[in-house]
Amino acid sequence: MSSADLLVDAFDRVKEAVHAAVDGLTPGLLGERVEASNSIAWLVWHLTRVQDDHVADVAGTEQAWTAQGWARRFDLPFDDDETGYGMSSDQVGQVRATAELLAGYHDAVHDATVAYVAGLADDDLARVVDTRWDPPVTLAVRLVSVIEDDLQHVGQAAFLRGMLERRSRR
Repeated sequence: MSSADLLVDAFDRVKEAVHAAVDGLTPGLLGERVEASNSIAWLVWHLTRVQDDHVADVAGTEQAWTAQGWARRFDLPFDDDETGYGMSSDQVGQVRATAELLAGYHDAVHDATVAYVAGLADDDLARVVDTRWDPPVTLAVRLVSVIEDDLQHVGQAAFLRGMLERRSRR
C-alpha cells in the first residue's frame, strides 16, 4: 500500500463516519445543542470546511465551497472564507442544514480531496506547505492534521447523535 492509498483510505473513513453521523436526522436534531455544545450540523459543516480549505490550499485549487456553489446553498450569514474556527456560541447556532446538504457538501470535498491525494507520490509528502510554524509544516503533516481534526469532530457528532437518539427513546 502506498502513502496515497493510505491517505485515500483515511479520508474514505471520514466520509463513512460523516454519513453515519447525519443520515436520517432532521434539521432540528442536526441543529440541537446539548448544554451549549456544538451541534451535529456545525461539527460536520466545520470539519468539511476545514478539509476543503486546507486541501484546496495545498493542492492550489479553489475550494468546493465557492467553486461549486455550496456557500450559496448553505446561505449562512458568514464570509465565504469562514471555516468555523473560533466562532462564538451564537455563530455556532446559526449553522442550520439538512442531512442531505451536509452530506452533499462533504461528498464534494471528499471527491476533490481523494482526486488530489490519490495522485501524490511519497516524495511529495515532504514538501513544506506552511513556514509559519517551527518546524515548518510538510504536506504529510498537514494532511494527517486534517484527518485527525476530521475524526475528532465526526466522533463528537456521533456521540451527540447517540445522546439525542437515546433522549428521544425515553
